[in-house]
Amino acid sequence: MPDQPRVHTIHVAKARRLPTRVVEQVEAEEGKGLVGDRYHGSKHRHVTIQTLTDLADASADLGQEIDPGLTRRNVTLTHGDLPTKPGTFLRIGDVELQVLRIAAPCRLLDDWIAPGAMRAMHARGGVVCRLLSSGTIRAGDVVVWDDPTDAQGTSR
Repeated sequence: MPDQPRVHTIHVAKARRLPTRVVEQVEAEEGKGLVGDRYHGSKHRHVTIQTLTDLADASADLGQEIDPGLTRRNVTLTHGDLPTKPGTFLRIGDVELQVLRIAAPCRLLDDWIAPGAMRAMHARGGVVCRLLSSGTIRAGDVVVWDDPTDAQGTSR
């Protein structure tokens, strides 16, 4: 079995324009979101996930490193080709999630990171997921999903 992706960092923000903060763990509430995050209680946008692999590619295009916290995604994985097909199931530790859609990069990335950051993050912004179970998500948790070829329809 190949090296499984793990949770590299977890970020939450209490409000829309407040900076994200790194936490070692976060409580995930089924149907509600991450406790302490701005989207907690929203109907669908419970967790956003990205990978260091995509951030490295975007950083190379931009010509400078992109800090995972500045993208405003909740969970950054060590590596992997995230499934982007809606309906695909993921598991982070004991917490079950379902992909809803691709996460579009925020238009404010050019202000927060550097001009061109939004363009560099295009098709690398991760995914938006719904929480199907409650539990604790921790830095270092193993993350699993279906084969990316099956989940996306084509290999990346």
